[in-house]
Amino acid sequence: MKANIFNIQRFSIHDGPGIRTVVFFKGCPLRCPWCSNPESQHRPTQILWDKKKCFYGHLCEVKCPAGCLNFENNNLVFSADNCTGCKSCITQCPGKALTFVGNMMELDEVMEEVLKDMDFYQESKGGVTLSGGEVLVQPDFAAALLKKCKENGIHTALETTAFSTPLVFSKVLANTDLLMLDIKHYNDREHIKYTGVSNQSILENLDFAVTMKVPVVARIPVIPSVNNTIQDAKEFVKLLKEHRVDTVNLLPFHQFGEKKYEELQVPYQLKDVKALRPEDMTEYYNVFKNAGLNVSM
Repeated sequence: MKANIFNIQRFSIHDGPGIRTVVFFKGCPLRCPWCSNPESQHRPTQILWDKKKCFYGHLCEVKCPAGCLNFENNNLVFSADNCTGCKSCITQCPGKALTFVGNMMELDEVMEEVLKDMDFYQESKGGVTLSGGEVLVQPDFAAALLKKCKENGIHTALETTAFSTPLVFSKVLANTDLLMLDIKHYNDREHIKYTGVSNQSILENLDFAVTMKVPVVARIPVIPSVNNTIQDAKEFVKLLKEHRVDTVNLLPFHQFGEKKYEELQVPYQLKDVKALRPEDMTEYYNVFKNAGLNVSM
């Protein structure tokens, strides 16, 4: 069994309790314009190209045995269809301008990485977090990985949009100790407008997790002109209470992913939007706090 994994990050302290290893799955059905990991959206392998480092010597094109790379109008074009993952293009680039995104990994390969930090998990009450992209795009592998982790006594967490069928969601949730569920917008029409999908199945899966007594942290990306007004905050509070969720993590908009859009050669719609500072979030934060929710940022 294999999955396309685009990163395994060890010693993370921001993706659940304690020290954690985060396994990032490639592929996501949502298309949020503020996404800070655009390389995670498409499931096939991709290449990030930093044109400022490129010598335009075409070595990557020449050395690729599968003919996946070529230059058109001084822009690098990559076709993943025949890519074998040999990474000759990466190793042969003298300017280090290329980054390979996405590796087909066996379950045992991922577990080998996960098990390296068992001592840290035990000492810090940490564990493993599956993230993305969207984990539920590759559910069989995710479910098997979580089961393996539990068999080894490792605390498990899932960062997800929860956009999937109930069957898929329940399968992955079965061995999940903590659910960190993104809620992009409380209004279904606006959710479709900004992400491309409805929030109905997301909220249904949220209800299922609550019913199954899986601890839930709702994560709300706070985006200017999308959901950052005080009225938006009040509507989110109303939604969370309706769905019996009392813990929320606010994620203020930032610009950390801008360079990745350039390297993927795709337009970034929010490049002119200013990042939200802590002081910009005070009143918004207090709406959740004053409503009696456990809120963090």
